[in-house]
Parts: sequence; C-alpha cells; structure tokens
Amino acid sequence: MLNPRIPQETTSEHERLAGLVERVTFHNAENGFCVLRLKVKGERELVTLIGHTPMISPGEYVSASGNWAIDREHGRQFRAIFVKVSPPNTLSGIERYLGSGMVKGIGPVYAGRLVKAFGAEVFDIIDQMPERLREVTKPYVFLGLIASVVLAHRSSNLFSMRLR
Repeated sequence: MLNPRIPQETTSEHERLAGLVERVTFHNAENGFCVLRLKVKGERELVTLIGHTPMISPGEYVSASGNWAIDREHGRQFRAIFVKVSPPNTLSGIERYLGSGMVKGIGPVYAGRLVKAFGAEVFDIIDQMPERLREVTKPYVFLGLIASVVLAHRSSNLFSMRLR
C-alpha cells in the first residue's frame, strides 16, 4: 500500500500528503487560507493541514505538497504550498459533502436520504433530473427545496464535477 507522505520528486524537498477532509477548522473566503483536519492512511489521529484553497468542505479529498512543521501552540501540522481538492468518491464522503451546508437546502439528514436513495449518482440526479428529489422528500416541502437546490447549483456550478 502506498504511503500518502512519499516525497514528490527526488530533487524536491517537499513532501506529499493526501486524505479525506473530516473537518474545516477555519476557512477565509477572501484569501482562501484554511486549516483542515484530514483522515490520512497510516495515521491514527487526524492530521492538520494549513494551506490555501478557494472552497473546501468536509467529505472532499485533498492532495497537497509542502512540509511538516511543529507549531508551539497547535503541534504537528502539514504546511501546504499546493493543495488540490477533488470531489468525494465514497458514499460517506458524498453524504458529508452534501450535508456540510455547501448546498443550500440540503442538511445532514436530507443528505443521508439522498445518498441512500441515489448512491453515487446523486450529483447527476440533482444536476440533470432534480424532479427525482421528490422521491425522498415530503410533497409539500418539495417546491421550496427543489428551488433552493437548483438555485445553489446554478450559482455555484458545484455539480458540474462528475464522480467517477
């Protein structure tokens, strides 16, 4: 099994780190500065990543290059100089992502229902057949909910990313 902290290149002093975002401790929308807690293979506890990314949510997968540092106040941290964010590719990641508040109108409970009903196809359903959301909601809630989900989709274009 590959270690997610292997050196990027033999000529580079930077290390690589990859993991699932469990918690966004801090994110500044103006400059992208973020403090993330990642679940990383081979690490018993969550790993702290300090870096910059325009948008980030729990459930997304992060690949980064940078260096380890020890902060006097906060302990061991990975200080990233490059961060690549990928959409979630597991059902639990999709559920965390949808339930994180990233999409207006979808909270943790509704995210769980959506993932249970549609699985990995949930982004395609929201993107291409939003009327199917009726299958997992009460009819009297449907119109307001569908309007907010579709509006969130159009304004952020988050669902243009396809899961593979």
